[in-house]
Amino acid sequence: MATTQEQKATPNILNNTTTTTSSWADPLRNRPSVATVISAVDSFSDPPPNTTSTTKGIPVMTRAQTCHPLDPLSAAEISVAVATVRAAGATPEVRDSMRFVEVVLVEPDKQVVALADAYFFPPFQPSLLPRTKGGPLIPTKLPPRKARLVVYNKRSNETSIWIVELREVHAATRGGHHRGKVISSEVVPNVQPPMDAVEYAECEAAVKDFPPFREAMKRRGIEDMDLVMVDAWCVGYHSEADAPSRRLAKPLIFCRTESDCPMENGYARPVEGIHILVDMQNMEILEFEDRKLIPLPPADPLRNYTSGETRGGVDRSDVKPLQIIQPEGPSFRVNGHFIQWQKWNFRIGFTPREGLVIYSVAYIDGSRGRRPVAHRLSFVEMVVPYGDPNDPHYRKNAFDAGEDGLGKNAHSLKKGCDCLGYIKYFDAHFTNFNGGVETIENCVCLHEEDHGILWKHQDWRTGLAEVRRSRRLTVSFICTVANYEYGFFWHFYQDGKIEAEVKLTGILSLGALQPGESRKYGTTIAPGLYAPVHQHFFVARMDMAVDCKPGEAFNQVVEVDVKIEEPGKNNVHNNAFYAEEKLLKSESEAMRDCNPLSARHWIVRNTRTVNRTGQLTGYKLVPGSNCLPMAGSEAKFLRRAAFLKHNLWVTPYVPGEMHPGGEFPNQNPRVGEGLATWVQKNRSLEEADIVLWYVFGITHIPRLEDWPVMPVERIGFMLMVFHSKLAYFIAILSVQK
Repeated sequence: MATTQEQKATPNILNNTTTTTSSWADPLRNRPSVATVISAVDSFSDPPPNTTSTTKGIPVMTRAQTCHPLDPLSAAEISVAVATVRAAGATPEVRDSMRFVEVVLVEPDKQVVALADAYFFPPFQPSLLPRTKGGPLIPTKLPPRKARLVVYNKRSNETSIWIVELREVHAATRGGHHRGKVISSEVVPNVQPPMDAVEYAECEAAVKDFPPFREAMKRRGIEDMDLVMVDAWCVGYHSEADAPSRRLAKPLIFCRTESDCPMENGYARPVEGIHILVDMQNMEILEFEDRKLIPLPPADPLRNYTSGETRGGVDRSDVKPLQIIQPEGPSFRVNGHFIQWQKWNFRIGFTPREGLVIYSVAYIDGSRGRRPVAHRLSFVEMVVPYGDPNDPHYRKNAFDAGEDGLGKNAHSLKKGCDCLGYIKYFDAHFTNFNGGVETIENCVCLHEEDHGILWKHQDWRTGLAEVRRSRRLTVSFICTVANYEYGFFWHFYQDGKIEAEVKLTGILSLGALQPGESRKYGTTIAPGLYAPVHQHFFVARMDMAVDCKPGEAFNQVVEVDVKIEEPGKNNVHNNAFYAEEKLLKSESEAMRDCNPLSARHWIVRNTRTVNRTGQLTGYKLVPGSNCLPMAGSEAKFLRRAAFLKHNLWVTPYVPGEMHPGGEFPNQNPRVGEGLATWVQKNRSLEEADIVLWYVFGITHIPRLEDWPVMPVERIGFMLMVFHSKLAYFIAILSVQK
C-alpha cells in the first residue's frame, strides 16, 4: 500500500506518502518483555542523532523515522525482498523456477510497535510503555523491517517460506543492487499456495488450445475461441485424488455471444457437461470428458449490465443530482498511514490476502487520555459453499482469501468508487507471480459520511427539541473474485461504535438447464438458466486490547443472554426479564453461536479498569443477521472450514495464529487445520490478550431481481462501547446541528 491522494469529487487536493503491503507476526518468535525489546533494539543503533528534545526528562527524537513498523511494504522493499530470495537460489534452474505468491511485512511484536509510537512517531506517546526505575533507555533506531515471502517452485512443485531482513532498501535502484539478508527459509511439505492471476490466464489459454475441447465447443455451435471464458477454480479437497502432490484446477466454462462487446456478461451462458482437470504446474490437461450435451442458454436481451439503450430499454432520467460538499475540507487528518478523526486514531495497512487491515485502534477520552480498543482488525477468510449436489456445482466451495487473496483482487477505485465528498486514497503494492511489483492505485478509500440522526429529544411540556446529526469515518476497499464483488468497510462513529460491514454485489454463478428442466437447488432466472442456492461466510479476526497497553493481558469475554424470570414471588406480574452474564473461561467454553431469541451478545471487558460506578469497562460485540452452514456435518468442504461450525471463537493471542483454516487451504487434506485445532489446547481466557474470531454469513436464495447484476446486500456487526463512558457527549453536545 502506498502513495495517497485526497480528492473532492474529482479535483486533487493533496498528495501524500509512499509505502505498501502489510501482513502478520513472525510465528517463530516468542513475545519478549518491553525491557528486552528496548535493549535489543538499541543493539541496532547508529550513533545518536545530534538533535533531540526532552519531554519530562525523557529524550525524544525530534524527527520521526520514515517507515513505521506497521507501514505496509513499499515497492522498493518488495523488490529488495524478491531479489534477495532469488539471489539465494542454489542454481540458475532454481532461480528461474521461483514464482512469488506473496510478499508481506513481518509484523513486529506489539512491544516494538509501542516503542515506535512512544518515541519515534508522532503523536509521541511515552505513556504506552511502563515506567522503569531511572527512566527507559531510549534506542536511536528501530530494528530493521522484515518481509515474509511465500515462494512456489514451478519446477519441483514445492512451496517455501522465506524471511528476509530489509536493510538499505534505497539501494535497490542502483542497477539491481540490494541490501537484504535471508534470515530463514523452509520448505513446507504437502501444501499448495494460493492461485495467481498469471496461472489463471495460462490455464485459459491451455484449455482453449486443447483439440478435444475445441471439438466439444464445436458440438455446441462455438468455433470462435475468443468468445470462450475459462475460469480456473481450485479443486478443493474431496478425496486423495485432490492431494496437494499435484497443483490442480477444475475450470468452469462460459461463452459470450459477441466478440466485439467487451462489456458483455459472459457469465450468462454457462457451458455444462464438460469435465476438465488441469495440471496447473505444467499447464497440461490431465482429464477431459464431454459427458453431456446441454444446449447453451439462449442470448438473454437482459443479460448485460451496460446502459439501458443497449438492452432494449432506457435508463432512469428522473433522478436529480445529489451533491456532497465539504467546503472547509474533511475533519480527518492523515500522516502517512496514521489517521486521526473525532477522538479516534488508528493506522491502516493492506495485505494481499486480507486486504485492508486496521491497527492500533484507540480513543482519546478527555482527561483519561488514550484508551486502546484493538490492536488489529481484519477479515481473514471467506468461504462460499454452494448447495446444488450436481456436477460441477457441488465442488464450488471457494476460499476467496486463502485460495485467491482478497487484497490481490482489489480494485483501483479510479474505475468507480462508491464514496462521495473529500476522499483520501491509498495505493497498494504487490508482487506478481514472476516477482515484479504491481501497484493498485486508489485501492483504499477514506472518507466521512453523514449518517442521519445521532440523537434527538423533544420535551413535550416545553415543546423544545434538541437533535444532533451523526458523522462517521469510513475506510474501505472493493475486490472482484471471478463473478462476485465484495466491498469491505470499517465505520468509526462519534459515540465510540465501530461497525464492520460487507457489501455483496456482482454476478451470480450460474448453471444451464435442459429445455423444460427446473432445479430444486436453485432459481430459474432466464430461459435455460438457473442460479444455485449458496452461502457467503466471512471471518473477522479482532485482536482486542480494551483499555490495555501493549504487553498487558487484562481482557476477558462474557456472554450475555436475556432471561425470562420464572413465575413466582419475584415475578408476580409475569413481566420480568433480565440480562445474565456468563464468563467464558476457556477456549472450549468460548465456541458459541448467535441466538437472537435471547438477544445474545458478547462483551470484551478489562478486568482491572472500572468506570465511575465501579463497573468493569468493555466493548460489546453485537451480531447482525447471521447463519450457520446449511450443509450436513460430513460435507467435504467442512474438512477445511471447520471454523464455520460456530459464529464465535475466542483464543488468547499467539503470534502466527492468523488464518482460521490454516495458511494453505488450497487442496488441504488435513481435517480441521487452524482454529478448530488451536482451541483443542483449551487455553485459559479468564484474563488474557483476547482475540475474537467472528464468523458471519448470508444464505442466498437467488431472485429474478438479482439478474443480471445483484443489487448490494449488506451484512456485518457492531463493536459498541459498554460501561466505558467515553467522554463523547462533551463533543456531541457542541456539534453543529
